[in-house]
Amino acid sequence: MSQSLDIDLLRSFVAIAETGVLGQAALRVGRTQSALSMQMQKLEGIVAQPLLHRTGRGVTLTATGERLLVRANELLRRHDEALAELRGQQLSGVLRFSCPDDYAVVFLPYLLRGFASLHPGVQLEVMCAPTPRLHELLARHAIDLALVSVAADAAGAEVIRHEPLVWVAQHGSAAVALDPLPLALGAPDALDHLLPRRALEAAGRAYRLAYASSSLSGLVGMARSGQAVTVLTRTAVPEDLRILDADDGFPELPGVGVTLALAREAPSALTAAFAAHVRKFLPAA
Repeated sequence: MSQSLDIDLLRSFVAIAETGVLGQAALRVGRTQSALSMQMQKLEGIVAQPLLHRTGRGVTLTATGERLLVRANELLRRHDEALAELRGQQLSGVLRFSCPDDYAVVFLPYLLRGFASLHPGVQLEVMCAPTPRLHELLARHAIDLALVSVAADAAGAEVIRHEPLVWVAQHGSAAVALDPLPLALGAPDALDHLLPRRALEAAGRAYRLAYASSSLSGLVGMARSGQAVTVLTRTAVPEDLRILDADDGFPELPGVGVTLALAREAPSALTAAFAAHVRKFLPAA
């Protein structure tokens, strides 16, 4: 009996190919790692060829996997376009969307590609900035909507996803044990700057601010240099860096909630459609 290429299997395969890490791919498609592995076993059975090389650092594609990736992206695009057309959901216009750097790295490619395949007539303009700056842009109607961070227990917020904050350092970094502790933190009025400082002050641990920036690459670079400890959302932690915990002498950090903020109470049909897309496809954690 012949077997067909299932759309859900292809979507999971593309997520793995793009992230190179089963854990991140599982978050993207809203499945467990074990369920994702079973999906890939099923897909490999259908094509009767291995698709992935599994290594200690993640996964890479075989030659067959590389060929399938090209076909999978084409099939998914055509599938999503056809579905949107049949439902009469295709839109057009310019959409201005913003989010912090760490969310952009993990979620943005998936969210934008999926929406663009459904609505190819939409022009997306994207800006990355820390949450306080995004609220300023929203207040000026300089953007239409933004993915922003709120306190995990924020009243009245429609939290789509919860993100743990974690201490991060280079493996073997001497900075971990220094007194005062050298920190590389985000924008001074952002939660990923304020919450770590409060946690250290409550724990009675001395620190100094070695680097402050809203740039994710800058924070990661400081951690990789071994000169400072930084704080990131867990999903944004690169594999070559180490997460620190109580055994390393670091207090537990509160998490943050991820929510959507809109510039207008009565958004346009395009803005409302993208907000609904984000709520549907941003994986919960």
